[in-house]
Amino acid sequence: MSALPREELRGLFLFEHLSEDQLDWVAANAVLEEYAGDSFVIREGDEATCFYAILNGAVRMTRLVSGTEVETNRSDQRGAYFGATQFFVHQEAEHRYGASVQALSDLTLLALPAAEFSVQFRKWFPMATHLLEGMYLGWRNSDTVIGSRRRLLALGELSAGLTHELNNPAAAAVRATSALRERVAGMRHKLAFLAKKDIDPELLYQLIDVQERLVKQVAQAEKLTAMQQADREDEIGDWFDDRGIDGGWDLADIYVRAGLTTADLDNVLEQVGDTFIDGAVRWLAYALETEMLMGEIEDSTTRISALVGKAKQYSQMDRAPHQWVDVHDGLDSTLVMLSGKLGGVRVVKEYDRGLPKIPAYPAELNQVWTNIIDNALGAMAGEGTLTLRTWRVDDQVRVEVGDTGPGIPADIKPRIFEPFFTTKPVGEGTGLGLDISWKIVVERHQGDLRVESEPGNTRFEVCLPTVEQASL
Repeated sequence: MSALPREELRGLFLFEHLSEDQLDWVAANAVLEEYAGDSFVIREGDEATCFYAILNGAVRMTRLVSGTEVETNRSDQRGAYFGATQFFVHQEAEHRYGASVQALSDLTLLALPAAEFSVQFRKWFPMATHLLEGMYLGWRNSDTVIGSRRRLLALGELSAGLTHELNNPAAAAVRATSALRERVAGMRHKLAFLAKKDIDPELLYQLIDVQERLVKQVAQAEKLTAMQQADREDEIGDWFDDRGIDGGWDLADIYVRAGLTTADLDNVLEQVGDTFIDGAVRWLAYALETEMLMGEIEDSTTRISALVGKAKQYSQMDRAPHQWVDVHDGLDSTLVMLSGKLGGVRVVKEYDRGLPKIPAYPAELNQVWTNIIDNALGAMAGEGTLTLRTWRVDDQVRVEVGDTGPGIPADIKPRIFEPFFTTKPVGEGTGLGLDISWKIVVERHQGDLRVESEPGNTRFEVCLPTVEQASL
């Protein structure tokens, strides 16, 4: 195919300032390529042979991350370029395409051979080539080292927080299981004791029936205040004393926690009589405590499952990279992952639960929530109030993260989204968190990220569209 004439080439922003000779070279070496919609132009990992510029149509760029296709960009801008974009970097090994590009519609591209273009580019702009090559290689090396270190530190902190949260219910389950074993053994012993007294089989059946009815009441036991608990223990303790049951005060605590009253004990007495009441109430105490311990184990394991679920929600394990999401799910899972850092910070949630789901890359949004919330917790140093607020404005969902820290000084506020800019001491921050957050919100989701700050009131506001955007 024939290339574009010189006049049309100069109309592309890449070539508008080239000299006449340089334009002639481009016109002589460039070719026009056409692709049907849904066809692939280049594939990640193939040898990078061409530098492409869009003339008509739209493309999507994707990369494979752990076997999952992740869309990184879309564009229909005339003159936008892709392909062998590092053609100016001299390397012994051959260049490879760093991403796949697929046509979203019928597509017309201007293609330049990367090897020949590299030679000419070095001749045309020798100083610029050296500067670009040095900047690119330096950035890539530092980004690799710092990025790896940052990810390891973040993973360590999140793992520590999750481990801390998992430890409490796990330890509770272990303690309850150990106590349960003792109570079951005691219940078997008391049952054998009752049997030795030649208890009437019908009476034993009634006792078991009473046990089942009382055990079912445990789940519906009302929550008592400390004063109510003490008063009811006194009542039940007196009931045991009146009937000559030794150690009744120890048994009273079990019956009260199980939600029983003296009326329930009167019913037991009516069923078994004075002869067997002592052994019966002790056997029933074991049964009630066993039920409560099993409830503790169920509660603990449920908490563990919930924490694991939040961790999976945070990491977006087994989920599509782009989907319709509820922003509250990401905020809540991030709080769980950062719970080890909360310390004495009070968390206030002002959620509008009526917000619609939004089209987003949830794993990346979770990274935004992590960076902003982590910075807020660091600013408050373990004391203060963290406020998470959500609401809707027209076709946007707004998420605000507020803290009561010392605030951001006015002279540095314009720089907080710059890469490598940090106010933390040397070695404690990379200055990449807010830069990454800005790119995810603004470039990936076509939203907005803004901040307002004064001493005692810093608020980061994330604005995300509620409808699919033409370019992501």
